Amino acid sequence: MEQHRPDATFIVAAFKAAETIERAIDSALAQTGVSVEVVVIDDCSPDDTAEIVDAYTDPRVRLIRLDKNRGPGGARNAGLAAAGGDWIVILDSDDAVSPDRTARMIARAKAAKAQIVVDNVDVVPLDGQIKRMFQEAQLSALETLTLPAFIGSNVLFQAEHNYGYMKPIFERRFIEEHGLRFDESLPIGEDYLLLASALAKGGRCAVEPIAGYTYYIRSGSISRVLKLHQVDAMLAADATFLRNHRLDEASMLAQDRRHRSIEDARSFIILVDQIKAGSLSGAVKTAWRNPAAVRHLRMPIAVRLRRLMAPFTAIRPFGPPPKTMNRTTPGNSPHKNKG
Repeated sequence: MEQHRPDATFIVAAFKAAETIERAIDSALAQTGVSVEVVVIDDCSPDDTAEIVDAYTDPRVRLIRLDKNRGPGGARNAGLAAAGGDWIVILDSDDAVSPDRTARMIARAKAAKAQIVVDNVDVVPLDGQIKRMFQEAQLSALETLTLPAFIGSNVLFQAEHNYGYMKPIFERRFIEEHGLRFDESLPIGEDYLLLASALAKGGRCAVEPIAGYTYYIRSGSISRVLKLHQVDAMLAADATFLRNHRLDEASMLAQDRRHRSIEDARSFIILVDQIKAGSLSGAVKTAWRNPAAVRHLRMPIAVRLRRLMAPFTAIRPFGPPPKTMNRTTPGNSPHKNKG
């Protein structure tokens, strides 16, 4: 007898997720109006994550144990290879979804003849006070998410939240036809690149303004603090993206802005590391080469930098060199910025 194909496959990459994995799985199993399977990929967790998943007796739950750690992209790719549903639903192991989300998003996709759907997000910070990420009116006005709008929203330091936080669902047929997979070299931002690639391949992305995904912020989350090697990986992945896809003018302009912001972030991280290490000469050189990095400093560090610079008032580290050197010429003041 032929086994019924589920409407949707939830792909849950899990690493050290013992405290949250049940919440994620239970929310996926609670979907109404659609048939689902839940594929959990344990990425060599050193805790009880795999044992917790293995204890589920519901036949809709499948556990894949990786024999080596592949990171979030690699774990999700293993899930993609095992998925049997018509739609692919990405769910992080520490998040949850509302019971009607999948059915609502599939209906939205079919009405819009779309291969991708994104929706609004509820954010639960450490204090437990739920906040809606985007205004519903803002998303209602979009109707569809285009590639230039998506890239443009993912400019670093621009806003606290961007469309990259949305967790899309994909039509599996579209994913397979275009050979789309997560970039396993990326420790962060692999989900952004997959959606950007799907849009670049001509995928139509519908927007559901109602929030159905709950994003829990955890202390020490990898996505909250950028490291230099992560930024370098993002630059390399974006370069590969540009080699693999031909972008229209609007998308290219957005990509240029994103690239500049990542370069600024790289200089910013180097600058902060140099300040922490007490490397005055290194901080001065970095600030001179990329004054934009200084503008992203938080005030306490900015004050510290100005104090470090006190003996060197003959130079102007916070901006391009003035036409005439003047010891009394002030530099551009760094300001507080979101990011």
